[in-house]
Amino acid sequence: MAQEGKPLAKIAEAFKDLSATVNSGTQDVKLVEFSRACSLISPLFGCLGITFKFAEMDFVADVHGLAEASKSIESLQSLLDRDTENDCVKKDGSHSRNLLKVKRGIDMVRVLFQQILASKGNSLKVPASVAYAKVLAPHHGRAIRTVVAAGMLALPTKARLLQKLNENEASARVQMQ
Repeated sequence: MAQEGKPLAKIAEAFKDLSATVNSGTQDVKLVEFSRACSLISPLFGCLGITFKFAEMDFVADVHGLAEASKSIESLQSLLDRDTENDCVKKDGSHSRNLLKVKRGIDMVRVLFQQILASKGNSLKVPASVAYAKVLAPHHGRAIRTVVAAGMLALPTKARLLQKLNENEASARVQMQ
């Protein structure tokens, strides 16, 4: 069971459960479980400061949309099937589009964690810049990329991030992996 007040432990536990479902090959991922796990990531974006404020707001809205959809759609596969049948997969605001944007947010966090684990020192600028460049920048225009690049200077230090997450270096390393 994830420790109270430890967002990274809660995220790791939720995604470990989702991974077990995916790896079982016997059942679809339940939309309600997926949206619940994704909702745990939102505070992480908030801990990264103003640079990721818009990403946090978009992520929260998209996860909320998926959570609302889970009231009438059981699984991720059902969601995709329904949007395909209704020919709205690529439309703004569709559940499939929200799912794609949430997936990008998850990928951003995954790459950020990989970069933090591989980096030395206390700065998050390089890990966050690499993660943004790999995952989100290809989907943003030049103006947004410029604003994000400037905002990287306002990132907290790794020590400050860990403090906000109620983690130390060793416990964060375990959860990020």
